Amino acid sequence: MMNLNDCKANSKSATKTDTNTGKQLVPKTDMKTDTQTTPKTDTWYGFNILPFFSLGRDASGVNPGFVHIDEADLDFIADMGCNFVRLPVDYRFFIHDFKYDQPDETMLKVLDRCIYEIVSRGLHCSLNVHRAPGYCINGNELERDNLWSDKIAQDAFTDLWKLFAQRYKSYSTKQLSFDLLNEPPHVGQYGLTRENHKAIMKRVCNEIRLITPERTIICDGLGCGHLACPELADLDVVLSGRGYTPIQITHWRAEWMKENGAFEWEYPKWPGMKTDGTTWNRQALLEFYKPWKELSDKGCKVHIGECGCYNKVNNETALAWYKDFFSVCNELGFGYALWNFRGAFGIAEHRRPNTNWEVKNGITFDRDLYELFVEGMK
Repeated sequence: MMNLNDCKANSKSATKTDTNTGKQLVPKTDMKTDTQTTPKTDTWYGFNILPFFSLGRDASGVNPGFVHIDEADLDFIADMGCNFVRLPVDYRFFIHDFKYDQPDETMLKVLDRCIYEIVSRGLHCSLNVHRAPGYCINGNELERDNLWSDKIAQDAFTDLWKLFAQRYKSYSTKQLSFDLLNEPPHVGQYGLTRENHKAIMKRVCNEIRLITPERTIICDGLGCGHLACPELADLDVVLSGRGYTPIQITHWRAEWMKENGAFEWEYPKWPGMKTDGTTWNRQALLEFYKPWKELSDKGCKVHIGECGCYNKVNNETALAWYKDFFSVCNELGFGYALWNFRGAFGIAEHRRPNTNWEVKNGITFDRDLYELFVEGMK
């Protein structure tokens, strides 16, 4: 991966004008301090931020008031020495009622501002389609069409990325990448095969590169991001995995996993918990990521685009898991991004009891988790 620590937004590509006030937006590239950790070369470290993540089940009446871009969070992320923010988006913010050929310019301007606020702080922005025409890991039944079998959905997905590629072609590869689709399903689910998945991703890659040939493109693993995709190696993309293993600890009592047994799993411990014949510890994590490491050793770029431990697990157990996970990523040379900065998977305001809380610039954060995160960047 690219060295993004020195990703300074130059005045030609990053200076924008506020569409509301007419004032020039000045890049905030002087945010960094001498106390920051400098991430390892060619590795991305940071967070997902979620202003465009999901409209839920009711996507009606979308307007700019639906979106809150927390600049204080971005300042904190930049100040701790991170160099990466993943920005998952629900396409329904920009396309309403399946009218795929009628993008909402008003909402696209809100996205413009969000991307600008990220890159103007020297952070790399990875724009990700979390809900695509015809597929989403959460609430897939809300889609009218099927991305894996319906041409109308495949055309709409491709056109959405062509729109983004054209709209943001002034941003450099150091400032912006495209993460095509969040967490494709398992083989056989919704009609996905490794063959049709690759064909769709290849088509989109080709269309993007006709507009911005140097743009870095990311493809998530199959099986909700967990399974490596060696068949994508020849597409010259970054391969994005997940840091949610074992799920019986990272998603224990997660409400959206209730139907999967999350409320019936025994209370997790780390290390030493046993699931599906595996006794989990640091070595088991290394074994889990072996297929990803094999791709990395062959020259593929690997990044863990989401990770974290839900806040229902006690803090001591969560920190023990985080320590091993971050150190495994460090050993393998994989960067990582927590699912959120502020919230149940984040370092700020996750609400786990018995946390060593500190307050900085109005943000209450977990000092111990902060230190583990930063240590993993060294």
